[in-house]
Amino acid sequence: MTDAASQALQALKNTRFTTYWLDSLEAVEDEAALAEKTSCDLLVVGGGFCGLWAAIQAKEQDPARDVVLIEAKSVANGASGRPAAIMSTSVMHGIDNTERIFPDDVAELERLGQHNMDGFRDTIERYQIDCDIEWGGEMKVSIGDEGLATVNDDHQLYLKYGHDAVLLDKAGMQAEINSPIFHGGTWSRQRSGTVHPGKLVRGLKRAALQLGVRLYENTPHRRNRKTATGIIVETPRARITARKVLLATNAWAAGHTHISRRVAAIRDRIVVTDPLTPEQMAKVGWQNRQGIYDTRTQLNYMRLTADNRILFGGRLAYFYGNNTDPEQDKVAQPYVRLVQSFYRTFPQLAHEIRFSHAWSGPIGLTTRMAVHYQRYHDGDMVYAGGYSGFGVTASRFGARVGLAILDRQDIPETRMQFALTVPAYIPPEPFRWLGAQITMYALDTLDEKGGWRKLWVAMVQKMGFPITL
Repeated sequence: MTDAASQALQALKNTRFTTYWLDSLEAVEDEAALAEKTSCDLLVVGGGFCGLWAAIQAKEQDPARDVVLIEAKSVANGASGRPAAIMSTSVMHGIDNTERIFPDDVAELERLGQHNMDGFRDTIERYQIDCDIEWGGEMKVSIGDEGLATVNDDHQLYLKYGHDAVLLDKAGMQAEINSPIFHGGTWSRQRSGTVHPGKLVRGLKRAALQLGVRLYENTPHRRNRKTATGIIVETPRARITARKVLLATNAWAAGHTHISRRVAAIRDRIVVTDPLTPEQMAKVGWQNRQGIYDTRTQLNYMRLTADNRILFGGRLAYFYGNNTDPEQDKVAQPYVRLVQSFYRTFPQLAHEIRFSHAWSGPIGLTTRMAVHYQRYHDGDMVYAGGYSGFGVTASRFGARVGLAILDRQDIPETRMQFALTVPAYIPPEPFRWLGAQITMYALDTLDEKGGWRKLWVAMVQKMGFPITL
């Protein structure tokens, strides 16, 4: 084992392998499980961001609508309790990804994304949700000189589509965040920033209950079928008859035969430091507290928490059969490379910082890296998922459009390509697992070793998987 790996393991010695966001909050009692048969106008399956946003918007649109939400475990048990929670105006995983997948719709999708963020902010303020929200903006940073062209291209896109964005050279970048490997960046300063996802999801849960949503935790969806009276959904202790059903399960539904043809449950890993002292904060800078992601092949992203911890994420993984909660990610070893990357980014902290928490979370990866819709039971049941970045805010948009599709509303969004088409097919097991292992290894070692890795990554991207975005 190298000295750097030993140092990383030492820094993880007292780490809790669970999400900081939920671990930092007081425990709350779950809502009761559904115990007797019921019926409703709309059933939402999934108690994460997408499901809660759907339930809230459905009741706001029609207070008389009878809405039921069921969650297999506890609200925020899945990806919604585990993200970096960098807020973005993009509803399609970044403006560059939007240009890649829907080049004819970029202007409208960017406009809708900005409108979505205004609605997001209005909801937070209207329901008085205290969630450590900070509007410091989002920033893409260049690792060395190699990424300068990428951040310059992003800056041009921001300006083209009406964002308040500035391009930073090396000196300007160092004035914002003191990292020797950051040689430049583009900073979008409006309608974006960071939020505490655990506090946000609890606030949304409270808002949903306040609006009259009937919410049942520890009530997993077992099976469903279409009948003359509606869609019958079976849970362990009761049956629900619903006129419409929205599946807001993202990666957690990737085990379903039909959904998994287009969705893979990829793991994304995160570490969080102990709170930085004022002296350590002075070494780092970061006074504007932006949410940051970089141009590495295996990218890293980072942000500050309200008590000045640094959250640092990246390093994808895949476990056979779309495993959404592997035991292998609850020990130190999988986070060693991530800690080493942290130390390269902030060498001034390398010998004095430890990590309080480390965890991984499932993202619903598709060839689009953005929300899509799968229709079942003649369109009366819709799956809305595929969030693999910026889902804290994009899920509000995805839920709103999913409801419109269910209700057959003829609005501009339901006529756009993102709502009418689905991502490309993903090979089944064991080919999925084998391809993922080779790809993850190639990403980990491409920058240092190159060679066949460049050809492999290029081939994977040509197949439609934008793995270096």
